[in-house]
Amino acid sequence: MPIDRRAFLAYGAGISLSLFVQDPFGRSRAIAGPVMGGTLRIDRVERFALPLAVPKPMPRSGPNAYRIAARQHRQQMLPPPFGRTTLWCYGAEGRDDSFATPAATIEATRGTPIEITWINDLMTAERRFRPHLLPVDPTLHWANPGGRRDTRPTFETTPGPYRGPVPLVTHVHGMEAVEDWSDGYPEAWVLPDAVDLPDGFAPVGTWYDFFWAKSGRSDWGAGRVTFRYPNSQRPGMLWYHDHTLGLTRLNVYAGLAGLYLIRSDDPADHPRVAGDGTTAVLPAGALEIPLAITDRSFNADGSLYYPDSRRLFDGYAGPFIPASDVAPIWVPEFLGNVMVVNGRAWPRCEVEPRRYRLRVLNACNARVLILRFADPKVEVWQIGTEGGFLRAPVKLRDVLLAPAERADLIVDFSRLAAGSRVTLRNLGPDAPYKGEPDEDPAERRSTGQVMQFRVVSATGPDITTPPARLALPPIAALPEPVRERALALVEKMTPSRKGEVPHEAALATFDPALGRDRGVTLRHWADPVTENPAPGDTEVWAFHNLTGDAHPMHVHDVLFQVVDRRALDDETGRPEGPARPPRPEEDGWKDTVIARPGEVTRVRMRFAKAGQFVWHCHMVEHEDNEMMRPFRVGPEQPGEPQDHGAPKT
Repeated sequence: MPIDRRAFLAYGAGISLSLFVQDPFGRSRAIAGPVMGGTLRIDRVERFALPLAVPKPMPRSGPNAYRIAARQHRQQMLPPPFGRTTLWCYGAEGRDDSFATPAATIEATRGTPIEITWINDLMTAERRFRPHLLPVDPTLHWANPGGRRDTRPTFETTPGPYRGPVPLVTHVHGMEAVEDWSDGYPEAWVLPDAVDLPDGFAPVGTWYDFFWAKSGRSDWGAGRVTFRYPNSQRPGMLWYHDHTLGLTRLNVYAGLAGLYLIRSDDPADHPRVAGDGTTAVLPAGALEIPLAITDRSFNADGSLYYPDSRRLFDGYAGPFIPASDVAPIWVPEFLGNVMVVNGRAWPRCEVEPRRYRLRVLNACNARVLILRFADPKVEVWQIGTEGGFLRAPVKLRDVLLAPAERADLIVDFSRLAAGSRVTLRNLGPDAPYKGEPDEDPAERRSTGQVMQFRVVSATGPDITTPPARLALPPIAALPEPVRERALALVEKMTPSRKGEVPHEAALATFDPALGRDRGVTLRHWADPVTENPAPGDTEVWAFHNLTGDAHPMHVHDVLFQVVDRRALDDETGRPEGPARPPRPEEDGWKDTVIARPGEVTRVRMRFAKAGQFVWHCHMVEHEDNEMMRPFRVGPEQPGEPQDHGAPKT
């Protein structure tokens, strides 16, 4: 019987529709869907046993400088009796106590630039490189440091996982108007400065030398780069994560991510009280809590689980590359069966019966979250998104967040009595999100639970401003666009005995007048740039989603405003019917937007900074297999790399 790759699957706890195979060690693993578990039986994991961990500020190396390393670390993600999980984490160089996932939070002030030296320290104490914790598929278009770098290799037989040194390059997601050499370009990676790098391995990516020269030859060197961040945008919550070509899904899943807060001393950047114009009071200090929500899967020993075979996803057993286009290890999406918040599985958090400010990030690889408090007496208002405050506060029952989206929430627990317990639930599907009202929600006993809040007695009055009375800072209108670009989101399929299976997600230019049959021109990562605005141009990008699933689309170096959405004709892919305005909780500056299937989603943005950047889907399995494209603002820069696999420096 054919296996539906969108089917729900989870491991253990009596959850239905599980299908299992034996791995080479005789251990059962769940297969046949995007939700996959390792050997851990999740019914044995106590819910709400660990207290919520709140990331501390990242220690600085100077007044406006950081030195941040990526290193192997062990962390208590699962509650006892399970042991610690081996992860890769960011932390301050020389401060072993600062390493964690999510990493310590970088705190910046609007208008004050900072410099960060990012160090690839994925080595042992003897400076021997560490191979990846997770299975690396070497058949993708990826960094490929041991071959013709930043290319898709060719093979005569199907290879196993890559076991060499791991390249890294960090991207601060949501940073506006950053220079391209500081953006974390996927081909500007570095290997660790290990003593045992194999002969012939490139220590840096194709674009490293060009960006190093463009930076003024600042503090770059073996295993490290130094980036500069302007922090010129409105205050908001960004995040940082690895962005290496073809490895982002694995490096982020291994733990390489953290939060980045931009705050402001300017009263004009802060909300006021509607009616009297005085400065509003928002929950701060212990009342402001960041929540980085991820999904992970584990083995019984507490180690991370990520599939090492395409067969574990949809039962496809080959032929693989080179006999077909199907990669042997890469999976189209990965959804874990354990919900993790701030690095701990199903944690608990004590709150008083008052208002709190929750800064929420969906840091999942592919899972779309629909967050809802189980008790309707908890009141939720959204006041901001990725690019800062909204146009006006929005009262919500459900908070919809695709991977990489953020929500700035005021959550009011004041109607709950001391001793109350309320669960934050996830109603998003255990499958790729389609944006349909009848999608099955996550399994209630596992991925349908995120964390628990426990109400304790109040220690004082709540002096914060009720969200209904907030007058948020105004949002400037963007100029009229000079052009609109029609872009398409597609999925490439391979025939199999069980029907077609996807072998890559991809992006395309699109001519709606020609329709989906003749108007789609597929564009891969290595193809010439097709999106080339001039500095100062305002453009509308129209994402025509011709696939069956929603995609969170992210554009580097800019913040944008959602214009509208329209349905697409099923046959032609042309827009039809009325345009729908953005949801009220999208009515602000964003850097990631949900493009629903069968719709065109239009966003407007202004390109201020010349240089080479990228745009992509932020389902990171898609990003790692061709659903990412470079774009260039302004003319080609003298000295730009012209060929992938240029001489190894």
